[in-house]
Amino acid sequence: MSDVKLLFDESLTAIDQIDRKILSILHHNGRSSYTDIAKEVGLSRVGVQARINALVENGTIEKFTMVVNPSKLGIEVSAFFNVEVEPKYLMEVAERLAEERSVTSLYHMTGPSKLHMHGLFVNNQEMETFLQQVVYALPGIMSVDCQILIKRYKSRMGMKL
Repeated sequence: MSDVKLLFDESLTAIDQIDRKILSILHHNGRSSYTDIAKEVGLSRVGVQARINALVENGTIEKFTMVVNPSKLGIEVSAFFNVEVEPKYLMEVAERLAEERSVTSLYHMTGPSKLHMHGLFVNNQEMETFLQQVVYALPGIMSVDCQILIKRYKSRMGMKL
């Protein structure tokens, strides 16, 4: 256990307060320029660029992305699923569901629902087709529980900084 704590502590010291401020700025606006970030953190543009490159190389920053409002693209159904799977089929089912375009996130969870999944669908018919042709057709599916999102109050990508 002390080895785990030591590794964790070392990873925390590898990222200083300036790195944390840079991460916070990028988390708020991933399009911030090196120059704008440099002004906020008190470094040169080249210094900020070097720090961001290091954060990417060491895996702290996994990727840069954008967040799209699905309803602006005509995607009206946001649904959360708890999928109970026989243990011997868990990996096969997870790998298959992860390939699906409609699936936005998929997690292996504790408790009776082995997989927790989020999906986006144009309408209820598309979701029903997904359930019938994809989910229910998979081996080892024991039960599927679905909740449809009514209203989003908060949605955060990534972790709290």
